[in-house]
Parts: sequence; structure tokens; C-alpha cells
Amino acid sequence: MKQPLEIAPAQGKLGILLVGLGAVSTTTIAGVIAIRKGLAKPIGSLTQMGTIRLGKRADGRSPKISEFVPLADLNDIVFGGWDIFEEDCYAAACTAGVLERQLLDSIRPELEAIKPMSAVFDQRYVKRLSGPNVKKGKNKKDLADQLIADIRAFKAQHNCARLVMVWAGSTEVFMKEGPVHQSLASFEKGLELGDDTIPSSMVYAYAALMEGIPFANAAPNLTADIPAMLELAAKTKAPICGNDMKTGQTLIKTIIAPGLKARLIGVKGWYSTNILGNRDGEVLDDPESFKTKEESKKSALDYIFQPHLYPDLYKDISHVVRINYYPPRGDNKEGWDNIDIVGWLGYPMQLKINFLCRDSILAAPIVLDSALFLDLAKRAGRGGIQEWLSFYYKAPMHAKDLYPEHDLFIQLMKLKNTLRHLMGEEMVTHLVEDYD
Repeated sequence: MKQPLEIAPAQGKLGILLVGLGAVSTTTIAGVIAIRKGLAKPIGSLTQMGTIRLGKRADGRSPKISEFVPLADLNDIVFGGWDIFEEDCYAAACTAGVLERQLLDSIRPELEAIKPMSAVFDQRYVKRLSGPNVKKGKNKKDLADQLIADIRAFKAQHNCARLVMVWAGSTEVFMKEGPVHQSLASFEKGLELGDDTIPSSMVYAYAALMEGIPFANAAPNLTADIPAMLELAAKTKAPICGNDMKTGQTLIKTIIAPGLKARLIGVKGWYSTNILGNRDGEVLDDPESFKTKEESKKSALDYIFQPHLYPDLYKDISHVVRINYYPPRGDNKEGWDNIDIVGWLGYPMQLKINFLCRDSILAAPIVLDSALFLDLAKRAGRGGIQEWLSFYYKAPMHAKDLYPEHDLFIQLMKLKNTLRHLMGEEMVTHLVEDYD
């Protein structure tokens, strides 16, 4: 057994700051409170329910992850955040309509105590939303400084030992890297000049990383994955991960596609369409925001199938993605997939999937796990991109010279092997020779 890395203990309170107190955030917050009170189970959370095999299969060592690595306890978590609407978390959760009112009423005092701080928001980047609870400043640097003041005040008010920030806001318009993003110096100059290529999400990421706070991007926005932010994260040793939580249809794709590839079954086309009626659906009804989401959702298949290695099986796949805003559906998303596959001797077959899911229910455990694992990474001295958290994201962050790993099962192996490495345990290779 190797020596475990030096990891600071998870002592004191952990503040989880959420950008956007909408459906995803309120479902996360209410869920953690309900779980602490014994009212529900943390289903879907690897940090709370997952196990990890240690050593050889014959050893019979499979502790819970929460018992193996020093994670923050749910009882030590304090929530806060920003939103463009002034509703407290109870009212916001009622508006979101994800959780049953009976559950919300049972934890109403705790939810009502969480009120949003005024947000950094510019409607140019999220065209279908507007709200009154918005900061004003002379430039974007001023707005970033106001966020930093909020962060410090929250930490002091709640006596937090550590903080994590998660962007759980809406999808911003599609954006590509520009000159202002290439270095920290150019970015900070852009903040002072109010550069249009710095959206609100980047202002939040900058504020978090300046304070050395781990940052996760739960949306597909171009946010922390620019050279300026990577430079800042390295400077302050802040862990970062993202982008775009892997919840509904893409979760299914990263389960099904590796299986088809493993059996060398060809794919000619993959048609995906979704209907949903929550605020996310309303935002994505704007073509510029949809473009950001579309790029995130379409990238997974290219990397899983590796058409450059398997041209006979996966070259020129017709991959179509659609999202339609349908208000009656609310947070209950429905995704349809039609997959045209090819088998032995080129014979065609089809696979059809109809996934009726609840978007925020699938997202909440990802928010929790991302926050707890990022806090662990910070205490272990691991700054910068945390590629081992790709398991949770549609378009995972990765080093510039590497391609992202999208296969869900390889991602899970990377995550668990990283935990083994942190704790000085041997990697699991599944080699039979290990037993000789």
C-alpha cells in the first residue's frame, strides 16, 4: 500500500454558493435539508451512497466512498447564492414545482432563511430572462469586486471554514474564445473596459477563483475553460470542473454508445429530441442559447465512437439534436432517441429510447457531489482542472492537448482510481494476473 496524500481534514462548515436559485439549486438545497432530517434518501449521489472496491476482489473491501475519503458531512453544509429574482428558497422551490409541497412545507423555515443576494446579470447573454434583483456597477471589474465582497461577507456571517461555488444559472448565448480570454492580464483589462465577450458566468468564475474557491460550471457556457481562468486557477490553486451537467438524454447516450462501440455495432444516425417546460426550456427556446447547449450535447458521440479509428462503423453519423419548449411539461423532461444501427454483414436495425425524466432530480446529486469532491480536491492541494470529475458532465473540461473522455464507465473508473490514489490504495486494473 502506498502512502496517502496529505489531505487537510474537513473541519468546520462548508459553504456552497449557488449562482441561480432556480429549480436545480432549490431541489439540491431542499434535498440536502430533507436528507439531514431523515425525510428522504440521497439517491443518485455517489458521495452519499456509492461504494469503492479496494484491493483484490477476494479481499472483500468495499467501503462507502463517504467512509473512505474525508468528505464534508452534510450536517456541516451551509447554502447561499445569487438570483435575479428576490424570492427566498421556499418560494422559489414552490415556483419551480419540482418537489411536492408537503416535503417543502416540512422544511419551510430552513428554506425561507436562504435569501438570494443580488445577481450579476446582463440580458444580452440570456435573452429570455429578466429580473429585478440585479447588481449595478461602473464596469464588470466593479461587479466582480461586489461578488467578492458578497463571498467574504457570507463566509464571515455563517462562520464557514471553506467555500465552493457552482454556476447553476441559465445557459448563456454561444460564445467562442477571443483575445480578451487569452491571459489573466487581458481578461482583467476586459473587465475594466466592460468587454462584451465577458458574460456574467465569467464574472462569477473570476470572483471565485480570485478567492481561491473551487468552481464548477453546471451549464454549457464558455466560462472557466479559457486560458485566463486556467491561469488564475493555477495561481490561486483553485480546483475547477464542468461543463454542463450530464442529466437526461446525454446520460443515456454515454451509457448506450459505449455498449454499441464495445460490440462494434455500427451507427448510421442518432436523432434526439426533447420537450421540457421549465425555465431552462424557456431560455433554450432562444436560438443563441440553444446553440451553446447543442454543441455540448453533440460532442459526446464523436469522442466515444472515435470515427477516425472506426470509419466503417461510425464515419459520417447523422447526429441531430432538438429541444422544444413545451410549458405544460414543467420540469418533467421527455427525450426521444432514434438510433439507426448496423450489424453483421451491414444489416440495418434500430434502437428506440423514450426517457421520461425529471431534470432537476437528476441534477441535484451532481451539484452536491461536485461541491463535495471539489472541496476534497482543494484540501488535497489539487488546483486547476479536475478531469476525474468528467463523470458528471456532458462536455467535461480537459487539458488542452488531450481529448475529453466521454465513456461513462471509463469516467467512473477514472474517478474511483483518483480516490484510491489520494488515499494511497492500489489502482484497480481488473487483470486476472493480479491474483496469480
